[in-house]
Amino acid sequence: MPTADPERQSEAEADIARDLFLRQQQPRTAITHALKAMDLDPDNADAAHLTSLIYLYFCATSNVDCHLDRAEKYARLAVKNRDGFREAQNTLGVVLVHRGSYDEAIKVLVPLTQDIQYTTPENAWGNLGWAYLMKGDLDKAIEALRQAVALQPDFCVGHYRLGLAYEKKGDFRSARDFFTRTVETDRPECKGLQDGYSARARVSVRLGEADEAKGDLERCRQLGSDTPTGRECAAAAARLK
Repeated sequence: MPTADPERQSEAEADIARDLFLRQQQPRTAITHALKAMDLDPDNADAAHLTSLIYLYFCATSNVDCHLDRAEKYARLAVKNRDGFREAQNTLGVVLVHRGSYDEAIKVLVPLTQDIQYTTPENAWGNLGWAYLMKGDLDKAIEALRQAVALQPDFCVGHYRLGLAYEKKGDFRSARDFFTRTVETDRPECKGLQDGYSARARVSVRLGEADEAKGDLERCRQLGSDTPTGRECAAAAARLK
């Protein structure tokens, strides 16, 4: 019998992993197939990128399962294995921000913001702004994030990060305006952004508008009382009574 082509086997395993992760929402099973795809063909850039994304997902949902070193490893492999793999370059920037390597993230993301072939530049600008925000360079963060939301007005995460930047500058009215743009949208994923309601409540308290804060804290709690943000909102609401 002819030996099976490892590259094709790798592609098949990556397809299974992608379906499990994106459609069936089974990340633990997906990572097994993604890693198998990499074992079969270490040069499979798509599989490497997918593997990095799955590890990032684990970090977003569980401190115990978070392995940012692995997410970085596979993001770098994806960038190395395919010239011009812009989505993987953006993912690498995200991983580096999570790891606290803000200067390196900025070096990765700045060229992407200037790349006219990148079809979702708002992501690069948004993540660049996030890197500056986490570094503490608030003016550059605001500049980059304004670019992001100008390119994509429905970019609620960009609005949320702008709110955080203005909050850190002590401009609470501007912060609340951007937190409002975060959650008052037709996009379901934005309406369900707990952190947006929590943040708007926080700055409303700073502005002396407790009644508005109470409404946002209740909405935040309703979206999930068992999440860290939900518990914070419940505790904040109790303090306002």
